[in-house]
Formats: sequence, C-alpha cells, structure tokens
Amino acid sequence: MVIQPTSFAALTWAGAASGSAAESWRIGTVLAARPLGVNPDGMMVLQIGALAVEAEAPRSQLPSQFQVRVLTLGAQPQLEVIMPHTPEPAIQVAMRERLPQQNGYAPLLATLDALAQRPALRQLPAYLRPALALLEHVVRTPAEVTRGEGLREAITRSGLFLESQLAQSHLDMAALSQEDWKGALLRLASLLDDYLPARRASNSSGSETPPPLQQRGLLPQPRVALPPELLNDDVDALLSRLHGEVHAALARVEVAQLEATTVPAWMIEIPLQGENGRDILQIQLERNVEADEASAWTLGFTLDLPALGPVQGELQLRDLRLGVRLWAERATTVHKLEHLFGPLRQQLAATGLILDQLSCQQGLPHASSPHSAILLKTMA
Repeated sequence: MVIQPTSFAALTWAGAASGSAAESWRIGTVLAARPLGVNPDGMMVLQIGALAVEAEAPRSQLPSQFQVRVLTLGAQPQLEVIMPHTPEPAIQVAMRERLPQQNGYAPLLATLDALAQRPALRQLPAYLRPALALLEHVVRTPAEVTRGEGLREAITRSGLFLESQLAQSHLDMAALSQEDWKGALLRLASLLDDYLPARRASNSSGSETPPPLQQRGLLPQPRVALPPELLNDDVDALLSRLHGEVHAALARVEVAQLEATTVPAWMIEIPLQGENGRDILQIQLERNVEADEASAWTLGFTLDLPALGPVQGELQLRDLRLGVRLWAERATTVHKLEHLFGPLRQQLAATGLILDQLSCQQGLPHASSPHSAILLKTMA
C-alpha cells in the first residue's frame, strides 16, 4: 500500500518543509503513523510523524498504529505502509538499507569529468587510473543508443542484469565486468575504499535524486555543476567526493534491481557521452500480457539535454501497431521534433509497423504508474 500526500490537514507542506517536522522526511526513513478519524468531507485523516495528512479511505482497514517508509520526496512524496506484526521480506530490508544511500548519476558524472581535466590525475597510483578509465569507457555514446542493437547492448550492460549474466557459465566474466556499468562501479568503489580508508563514503553532492521506483515514474535528470572550490587541482578533494558518489550510484543500481523483482517492469538508466559533458537516459520498460492479444510492450524514456531541455516519450507496441507520444518542456524543442516526423514515418513504414499515433506536446506529463498497490490520493 502506498500513500501519496499532496496536502496536509494540520500543516502545509511548505510550512512543514521549513520546520523540524520535515527533518525526518528523508528517503528510506520509517515514520510512525495512525488514523485520526474521518473529516466532514469524508476524507481519512492520518498522523504521519509530526504531520497530519488527508487521504481517500483505503480499500482495506488500517490498524490503529502502523509505520510508513518514505519512498520519494518532492511536491508529491510517496510513503509505503508497513503493517504491524508482519515479517519484513528480505527484499524490503535490502531496499530500506539502500534507499537512504542512493543518489542519481549526474553528480558522479560531473566529478568524473572534472577529474579527467586535472593534470595532477597522472600522479594517482597506477592501479587507480585504469579503474577511472574503465568507468569512462562504459559510458555509452549517442551513436550506440540510436541503433537497435546498440540500445539493446546498453540496456544489457546498464548494471541491472549483471548478476544474472554472471550466473551464465558460458560468458566471459572478466570481459563482462569490464563492459558493465555496475561492474565498473564495483571495481572503482573497492579501490577507492582502499585508497581512502579513513574517509567515510557519503553523498556529498548536496542534492538528492529520487530513486528509480515504478511508482514514481520517469524523471528527467539534468547535468549538475560542481562547486567552484572543487574546480582546481585538488585531486584528493575530487576523489573524496567521487568516493561517496560511486557508492551512491551503486545503491541506486541495487534499488532498481530490487524493484524489478517485485513488479513485471524495469527502470533502466544509461549514462551517455554528450557534448561537453555527460547525460542520463532513463528508460521504463514493461511487458503487458492482455486477454485480447498475445503481448504488448510499453517503453517510456526521458532525457534532459542542455540544447533541448527535458524530453519524455512513450512508445506502445501491440503486435505490429505502434503509438508514439512525445513531450518537451520547451516550445522550440517541440518544433524541432515535429520537423522529424516525416522521416520517422517513412522509417517505421519500411519496417512494416502500423503507426497509430505520433504526437508531441509542450510540457511534461504527470508521473503515473499502475504498480501502486493501493493509492491513497490526498486532497486539499
């Protein structure tokens, strides 16, 4: 069961965010909760931590006391209900441990770029430099992901499927670990742990990217800029920052892996080499088996490029019928994408696909997902 507060009965979210009540609302935190009753509008009032929220009455009765875990933050945070006296599955325990540790790839990629530009990098130990180069090597190029086979390879090597591939005896494990994003992160994390043994790895970027959960949906992730004080020749300071960011990226991959074991869908993130920096392609892939047809696939994606701004898309494939919907935050980007519709229609027709829909709208869609077991939608 997932609760998604959008307004509060006793305190507004804006007010709570500036006070001590919001201090405990961090991703992965478990808070005490209890129902307070029903208001005149028929909305259930719940006390969660030090806040009270209004929510639609759930399909099943809530106990007098229970707990919730913070899944995401932002304007519409999501909270997972933990029923009392219920043994917590191992997957949930692992998820709870990793959620507070995770962060997006953008800070890591920015630090990696800064390190590559520092002449003093050549003074690092010989065993550390190849690990940094390996992490840069597994960042995909636009030419790779714009080809079908290249995109398939990028998804396969995104880190999400590393362990399942290592279990296949016919594969070259050494080569696989050097081509896989998680494999490269694990190698670098181990070496940095040895190189910086006295420094505790932590998220030092000052920002927190919501975790890749199906309930939250897609989220464009722009590049981040490093603080000016790090743009000098202090390689140790950059390595210390990188130490925490590598562990945060590993936790993020593992959150996505754990999530994929509970729902028939995948949240995949692929670092891309862009112009004067690196970007993140996020993909949401789901296979639907429906009563009236053999199978159907839905592929969502989002990307935030400096030249285009945030772009999001959804492709729905049912047999040979394809629907394509695109969204862009900037009007200029909408016009650029619409100019490409003609060639795209010709390419799709040549493959034998029947194009049912091709559209592009300005503005990004609201996140939605069928995987929230019971959604308690709060109201003002």
